[in-house]
Amino acid sequence: QVQLVESGGGLVQAGGSLRLSCAASGRTFSRYTAGWFRQAPGKQREFVAAISYSGGSTYYVDSVKGRFTISRDSEKNVMYLQMNSLKPEDTAVYYCAVDRYSYYIGTYYQENEYEYWGQGTQVTVSS
Repeated sequence: QVQLVESGGGLVQAGGSLRLSCAASGRTFSRYTAGWFRQAPGKQREFVAAISYSGGSTYYVDSVKGRFTISRDSEKNVMYLQMNSLKPEDTAVYYCAVDRYSYYIGTYYQENEYEYWGQGTQVTVSS
């Protein structure tokens, strides 16, 4: 079992920044690819970013490239999403997730790649 707890969401003006954190417990976090997804009101949940188990590879949806940075601290079992130059269209509930397989990078952009999910944290960007 893995427990994931997101934090760091909030209300920010357009152009501002937030850093989301995802604290993991119950599994050797460093063995697993992890990712961030988001779900805006009335929309399906979508992939935002992923980071390989080693931390050496990162992946982003085109709409956040150059603005968001995913990282992890495997000693602390924490993953981060630094979000800069936020736009109103970034408003959503953000979820972190952990891959179902260890030492594996599969279809990181698909929800069914991930076995464990956090409860989500709300990010609201005002214009």
